[in-house]
Parts: sequence; C-alpha cells; structure tokens
Amino acid sequence: MKSYEIKIWEITARKDRKSRPWRVRWAVAGERFEELFRTKALADSFRSELVKAANAGEPFDTTTGRPASEARARNTTTWYAHSRTYVQMKWPRAAAKSRRGIVEALTQVSMTLSRAGKRGRPEDEVLRRALYIYGLNPRRWSEEVPAEYAAALAWLDGASLPVVDLDSAATVRRVLDGLCLRQDGKPAAAATVARKRAVFYNAVGYAVELELLGANPIDRVQWTAPEVAQAIDRRVVANPVQVAALLDGVRSLGKRAERVVAFFGCLYYAGMRPSEAADLRLGDCVLPGKCLDCGATTDNALTPACAHDKIEHQWGKVTLAETAPLAGSHWTDDGRPYERRGLKHRARKETRSVPIPPRLVQLLCEHVKKHGTMPDGRYFGGLHGGPLASSIYDRWWKLAREKALTPAQVASPLARRPYDLRHAAASLWLNAGVPPTEVARRLGHGVAVLLRVYANCIDGGEDGANDRIGGALG
Repeated sequence: MKSYEIKIWEITARKDRKSRPWRVRWAVAGERFEELFRTKALADSFRSELVKAANAGEPFDTTTGRPASEARARNTTTWYAHSRTYVQMKWPRAAAKSRRGIVEALTQVSMTLSRAGKRGRPEDEVLRRALYIYGLNPRRWSEEVPAEYAAALAWLDGASLPVVDLDSAATVRRVLDGLCLRQDGKPAAAATVARKRAVFYNAVGYAVELELLGANPIDRVQWTAPEVAQAIDRRVVANPVQVAALLDGVRSLGKRAERVVAFFGCLYYAGMRPSEAADLRLGDCVLPGKCLDCGATTDNALTPACAHDKIEHQWGKVTLAETAPLAGSHWTDDGRPYERRGLKHRARKETRSVPIPPRLVQLLCEHVKKHGTMPDGRYFGGLHGGPLASSIYDRWWKLAREKALTPAQVASPLARRPYDLRHAAASLWLNAGVPPTEVARRLGHGVAVLLRVYANCIDGGEDGANDRIGGALG
C-alpha cells in the first residue's frame, strides 16, 4: 500500500554503535523505519532524499517505507514483458481488427525499445514476424514456435529495455519518431501514426496503473503527430449521374461482376459501410412494390400481390444488425478470417434501420431474381459461397471506373474506392436538405462526427457569396 502520511525525524547518533552510529528515523502511516550509516554526511544525504520525496507529494510504500519512485526504479519489468501483459488484458474484449492493430503498434514499439547493439540480434523482418505472429498473440502462446522465431523472441527477452527507461524523454521521443516511419523508411500515413500512438499511450498508461511508472511520460514530451485530415476530400464525391454510369460500368463487365451491382448500390443509395452491405440478408429487407395495372400493393415485390408483372418499386427499408469484417485468422477467437460482430461503434445487439429509395429496392429485387441468395440468406458472397471479399469488389470497381469515367476522371480521386460511394450518399443527403441528425442516424455516425467529416461536402452557397463579393468589388 501507499501512504502520504509521512513523518521524518532529525538525525541522531547512537553511542552504542561504533561502525554505523548515525541513524535516520521516519514513519509511514504510523509504521516506523530506520537506517544506520557510517558517517553523518551519508545519513544526511539519505534523509534529504526522503524529505525531497515527501515535499514533492510523493507517496511512500507502507511495507518498505521508501518513496514509490525508488521502488519503481528497482523494478526490472521489460517493455516486452509488459506488452504481453497489456495484450493479454485487452484481448478478451477487443474486436479482432482492434487486436491486430494493437499488436502491429506494439511490435514496432518493442523493436524500438530493445538494445540494438546486443549480440545475436536477428534480422528485423524475422524479429517483426516473431513478435507479430507469436510473441504478442495470446492465442498462439501455447503453440510450438518455429526455431527461427523462438530464437528471435529469446533474444528479445534479454534485449528488451526496462519499462522505467521510459522516464527518459529522449527514449519516449525515439519511440514516437519511429512510429512515423513505415518498414521501408518512408513516412507513414498520419492516421496510422495517430492509431499507433494511441496504442502506445494506452499501454504506457497501463504501466502507470500497474505502478511500473509514476505518471505517463508521453505527456511530458513536446512532440506533435502529423496532422490527420478530419474532413474528406470533396473531389472523391460522385454525383448521381456519375454513380449511375459507374453501376452500368460494373454491369457491363459480365455475369460475375453483375453479382456486385446491388452491393455497390447499397453503399450509395443506403449509405452502408462495405462490411454492412456484404452481410446484408434477405430477411433484413422490406422491398415493397405496387402494380401499375391494378394498383395492388405488396410489402415484398419478389412475391407479387396480383397476376400482373408491371411493378413499380416503392420506398423500402433495411435493418442492419451485424457485420463480418475481414480481420485475419490470427486475431479471431475461432480462427476464421472473418469475425461476426455488431455494428461499428454500437452495442452488440443494437440495430440501425435505414429507408432505401425505390432504385435500390429494384436493384435488390433484380439481384435475387437473377442470382438468388447464399444458403444463409446473404445477398452477396464469394465464388464458393463464403463472405464477399474486398479483393473481389475492389477489382470490379477499378475496372468499372476505367469503363465509365474519362481518362482525366480515372486519374483523379473521383470515387476511387467503393467506400467513396458512402461519402457520396452523405453529401447528397446533406445538400438535399435532410437534417444532419437524420443523416447521422442513417449512416451510423454521431452528428459531431458527421459535420466534421463532411464539412467540405456541404454546399454553403459559394456561388451566391462570390456574386456578392464581385458586386462589392465593382
């Protein structure tokens, strides 16, 4: 235990002791301690350290009687050992992709916080893979480690710096500067640096919680991370005509590409995330229609309410409940590459209901009629019925851009990624006058995040402002 109740007495001399007659006495939470010294100067130096710690408001250990900082300085816990403890603490409640991000960051930090000059250092790539696959992955701690990686981890056991070395600002700065570089030595993306710094900061904070450090030393370092762009680039946003041309471009690529036309439609017309659209199921959708001949209506345009076949699709609705993002088999609990989980930034069982326009209702109905669904009800899947992989739809999207856009547009950021269709949806809704609260709800954002991310996409009446300025200029 720790206590701030400290009392320190003056130095006294014990006449019954010849070898170490000078005595320093103090008490912590009523428990008395003493140390004996050969000279008064040594006793005075020791007492001064106690007084300095007490005056600085530092707690004392009730067992040893010493300042907490002294106990921390004696702690030999290495950064690598602490990283394993931290990962083990975070693992059970972290999503698979978060686990991967934590291990990526700590792998880089652990390599930096090692004695580079220690004999026998393995190649960087070997050490990196040893940490990433085995050393910092609790799922694999019980497995037999290949000899090359086992040797690398054994080297790190002896070469990892103590956690207390982070009390040095120079050491902290060296780690932070290292996070700004990729493996090839080129600058890392600002968002990557911010993510890895957050993991490092949290891991150091856990060291404070475990009393390995007195305070988070990162707070003392005057270091500025690369600026992360908060708002999206307006140039990525496609207009409705361009999106329609892109969907036609996908359709023109053949039967396999046809299977993802409605997938891309979900991103644009419903503002879904790709992982949400990839897990969309027939039972999640209400697809209403109305017969143009007799006026009969149905909540499911796939099963007409009359004998006619001229169906006008109506506004429908999708209820999003789960996603299955690709994380990698190293990071999921069951060893599968995809992790079933709830919606992003939402409680596990929370759902999100999104109205969808007739055009998307039509696309989904056409998809079911031509391609059916997966055995589990999913609209979209891989070649063998598994989850729809990003590598598949990214390839079709790249080819569709080349078909539907001009060479100048292909070279531009316009709709460069499928995710940009979601950005286009948000921009369309905001500029159509839909209240930000409703746009945020449909996208699964908070309002503050929505306005920050899409600030550049809101038409602020620039032309009118220019006219007024031009008039003032004469």
